[in-house]
Amino acid sequence: MRNLIVKIAAAALLVLAPAIAQAAEGYSTANVNMRAGPSTRYPAVAVIPAGSSVEIRGCLSNVNWCDVEFYGGRGWVSGQYVQAVYEQRRVYVGPRYYRPLGIPMVTFSVGNYWDRYYRGRDFYRERDRWSRGPDYYYRDRDYRDRDYRREYRDRDYQVREYRDRDRDRRDDARREERRREVRRDDDNRSSDFRDLPQFRGGKADTYNHPDPRASPFVCRPGDPSCGD
Repeated sequence: MRNLIVKIAAAALLVLAPAIAQAAEGYSTANVNMRAGPSTRYPAVAVIPAGSSVEIRGCLSNVNWCDVEFYGGRGWVSGQYVQAVYEQRRVYVGPRYYRPLGIPMVTFSVGNYWDRYYRGRDFYRERDRWSRGPDYYYRDRDYRDRDYRREYRDRDYQVREYRDRDRDRRDDARREERRREVRRDDDNRSSDFRDLPQFRGGKADTYNHPDPRASPFVCRPGDPSCGD
């Protein structure tokens, strides 16, 4: 039984040995975003502080992006922000150093990678769109945003139109009310004038001419209108 356990442990070590050998220790050279894919357009999943240690699990052959592990999380960082020790000096991770550092060349698939590491993330719900690449995702999002902006613009235009109509109606109502007030004031002034003595009898041509019958007439000497 003991020999069986030893054999199983040895087999497990043999299986794990390539995986262990395929991880290289690296260091971030700046505060850099660890992203959900090999592009700055993929969502950021963490920020790696400058000088932090990371485990490099693999890098792409055609693009200088590497799959790294940082505090148990996984993500992608550009090789221009990661250094590794090569021949007792630090070098930026690049294709020429992959093999000497023991870094394997890997590929990236949104489906497999996100299923493994990002099931609990909000952006995982749009995995199907992201699986076509970030350029396609942002193009679709631009289309959606454009449609939303058009809908919002039309809705905003309708709101402005209704608001302008209400404002015009309120202005018309205020102008009509002012006209009514002017007419009422004119009517009040007319009634006041008609109550004056010179307007009694309804003769408009007597305006500003005193009515002798309304007030005592005083005859001055020499006035031709005076009788004897």
